Amino acid sequence: MQDTTSNAVIVISSHVIRGSVGNRAAVFALETLGFPVWAMPTVVLPWHPGHGPSTRLTFPESDFDKAIDDLIRAPWLGEVKAVLTGYFGNAAQPRSVARLVRALKEKNPDLLYVCDPVMGDLGGLYIPQATAEAIRDELIPLATIATPNRYELAWLSGAPLETNNAIMDAAVALGPPRILVTSAVPMMAGGTGNLYLTGKHALLAEHRLIDNPPNGLGDLLGALFLGRILAGMDEEKALQLATASVFEILARTAKRGGDELTLETDASSLSTPMAMVQMRRLVHPLQRGKR
Repeated sequence: MQDTTSNAVIVISSHVIRGSVGNRAAVFALETLGFPVWAMPTVVLPWHPGHGPSTRLTFPESDFDKAIDDLIRAPWLGEVKAVLTGYFGNAAQPRSVARLVRALKEKNPDLLYVCDPVMGDLGGLYIPQATAEAIRDELIPLATIATPNRYELAWLSGAPLETNNAIMDAAVALGPPRILVTSAVPMMAGGTGNLYLTGKHALLAEHRLIDNPPNGLGDLLGALFLGRILAGMDEEKALQLATASVFEILARTAKRGGDELTLETDASSLSTPMAMVQMRRLVHPLQRGKR
């Protein structure tokens, strides 16, 4: 892999005191791959809400906005080569972060911005609609890569996505040049997949489905994929390795009966995963009419 010492990543998402979701997952993954990380929390929680109610520590909108101003003025901003965003605590935060991304792109047109639109799952939105709309309107248009799950992409596109062709059509319409969709429709029995679409590639990375997984898989996948791309790896290999890492850690966590991803125990799975991933090339939406 290439030298990563000057490739800092700003990661903006939730922080939990116990667990491996949001910034806790993304920062650990990127630092394990050798990237300096500037970590900015959007909210602080004792644990993931899926474990039960807990106190939600929030920031006044004006304070969050001022911290973004500080980052824009930071003398080390030239170190930053990428931004990764995830969960937001209110609708004002995506607007503030959009200012940061635009400022960074002015200094570095090659900046990678990965937007994980953390907003919902099969059960629907689990953030206020105003926050989801702010992510859609302010951040998705700025994204180099968007990493929604299938249900988030369905909300963003306003249509149910029951097939991979429908997922790819929605991804093309969404706008960002590269889309990585988790929870895609599997082609292997008992599996699940990550579908990656660019202007020329349509790739599906599949692995065995593990029931009742801990939270944080999407946070982890986005960070790992970004890290591999930042290191200069080609997209297909980056997708394969990121998917393999997530599956391997998930399988090992499930075997131990853990209720949180065991990143600290399985750090080697982040850097050198051994799990097998089935890679498939799909017919790109732009090629369907040419067959």
